Amino acid sequence: MRAMPDRPASPPAALAAVTARQALAWLHTARFLTTAAQLHQLPVSAVPEIAFVGRSNAGKSTAINTLTQQTQLAFASKRPGRTQHINLFALGRQGVTDAVLADLPGYGYAAVPQADKQRWQRVMADYLLTRPNLAGVVMLCDPRRGLQELDHLLLELIRPRVEQGLPFLVLLTKADKLSRSEQAKALSLARLQTRGGQAQLFSALKRQGVDAAALWIWGRKHWVETRLEPSAASV
Repeated sequence: MRAMPDRPASPPAALAAVTARQALAWLHTARFLTTAAQLHQLPVSAVPEIAFVGRSNAGKSTAINTLTQQTQLAFASKRPGRTQHINLFALGRQGVTDAVLADLPGYGYAAVPQADKQRWQRVMADYLLTRPNLAGVVMLCDPRRGLQELDHLLLELIRPRVEQGLPFLVLLTKADKLSRSEQAKALSLARLQTRGGQAQLFSALKRQGVDAAALWIWGRKHWVETRLEPSAASV
């Protein structure tokens, strides 16, 4: 994957002023919006959508629950790969939706039938390539295993949109299971594998990287404001 384009040096005033506590309070408003087995079943939306992707055992559901400070918002199955729907969660105070989190099915789990894997690869590819209000992608990765073949395929898939400015972040989950030197090595490797892309350590147990991730997601809310067509329908 090629190097990500430079980001603007000066963030919007609303983003510069917000604190991690405020960003987390906003994420805490997350509530279930809808679930879809096919792309055409998703609602047309003009609000920014932040997608969470990753292998089935990368800790994606745990990360979403930690960021939203809810224990069961995203379903964390004891059998990875069982969730085969795109789940949307609305964000916004007083019932107003101003952003959406999209929890995409985990990929790469061997126990899922091959036909299901192929079907969801197509659905995910279509979503990541064509969803007009996609404002950011968060990839969850277990740093003990590093980015694997399917992770690299996904990176290559979204490369054209990333080169056009789509924000992308790799969260190295379960960082508490590594020593400091191992963390530094894993972080350096992840940045190298994404060709200088954004990557950070994350631990739900130790709350490492939670504030930074919350602020990054908050930033996507403002990043998309000038990039959506005015005629797009709202959620």
